[in-house]
Amino acid sequence: MRKIALVTGSRGEYGYIRPVVCEIQKNPDLEYYIIATNLHLLSEFGSSIEEIERDGFKVSDRIYMALDGYTTASMAKSLGVFLMGITDVLTRIAPDFVLLAGDRGEQLMAAVAAAHMNIPIAHIQAGELSGNIDGMTRHAITRFAHVHLAASADAAQRLRQMGEQDFRIHLVGAPQLDDLLNPSYARPQDAMQQFRLDPGQPIVLLVFHSVTEEFDDAATQAGELLEAVSSMSLQTVAIFPNNDAGNVAIRQQLAQYRHPFIRIGRNVPRDVYAGLMSVANVMVGNSSSGLIEAPCFKLPAVNVGDRQRGRLRGKNVIDVTYDRNAITKAIRTALSEDFKHYLLQHCDNPYLGDGHVSHRIVQLLKGISVTEELMKKNLAF
Repeated sequence: MRKIALVTGSRGEYGYIRPVVCEIQKNPDLEYYIIATNLHLLSEFGSSIEEIERDGFKVSDRIYMALDGYTTASMAKSLGVFLMGITDVLTRIAPDFVLLAGDRGEQLMAAVAAAHMNIPIAHIQAGELSGNIDGMTRHAITRFAHVHLAASADAAQRLRQMGEQDFRIHLVGAPQLDDLLNPSYARPQDAMQQFRLDPGQPIVLLVFHSVTEEFDDAATQAGELLEAVSSMSLQTVAIFPNNDAGNVAIRQQLAQYRHPFIRIGRNVPRDVYAGLMSVANVMVGNSSSGLIEAPCFKLPAVNVGDRQRGRLRGKNVIDVTYDRNAITKAIRTALSEDFKHYLLQHCDNPYLGDGHVSHRIVQLLKGISVTEELMKKNLAF
């Protein structure tokens, strides 16, 4: 039996690996080990580990790592704590593969540990561009990973340009789209009922995270965004940011803008989040889900700031700066009948998905031979 260790430290990563774990469960030749850390274990952010367990998955290990303070220094130290913890866990589990996803620091630390322990690494959504520190992290993981699982032809080509050997690169698609295309998310009426939403009025889904390099400006940036949304008095579901440096300032701003038409969720389960996207009229903020998942619903996304700078995006995305007037104008454009009609005609998802991405990933993990050629990387650059 081949053992697959999966690391998840945030809601976004869990969305990546959830359908993969479902596929692993169907395969008697594979066994999964979910290693949960960081945001999942923090009660002030909603203890999203409970969502993993509600889905019927077993969490093999919990690694507490997040130091209080939420500054750039505490982020760096927290990653050091995680590196020590993941090394002990991998020693005990002795997995045949470590499956990583995305561009978070915990994923990089797991890659560092696994590579030094001679454990093969597969990386979901390798080769993409991300803004800020996440982009550097993603490409650093690429250098440690042995198998690259690309979600678009653009990403696969970038991996080749980085000097990664062609046999390592697999164009599989984005696994987080499987749940949306099958579909297996909350019914629209259930999502609306949970947040007391009126289907007859426009619905705004707001997800805004801090940018590490700009964490000193997080309060001002969030203030501009929330001032724009508040001025329109639209029913809004605002979801807590992740716990990167600057998140406290964003949460404080959310507390100041507690209007009756704004509902705040500390943590929204993946199926409910997808249900909200299916009923929302516009998504506002800087979450990657506005670029990756939202096109599945023809959902306009007003992308604020540089967090997703350079990332592949579809016709649903409207990019704006941290300016309340620009944000307000973009929201009005997104809600217009002309833009809705335009999306119905032209909004294709640039990230590949057909509902079977996770199956392809699992078949690769099951069948790939762990040879000397795979483990000893020959970097062209």
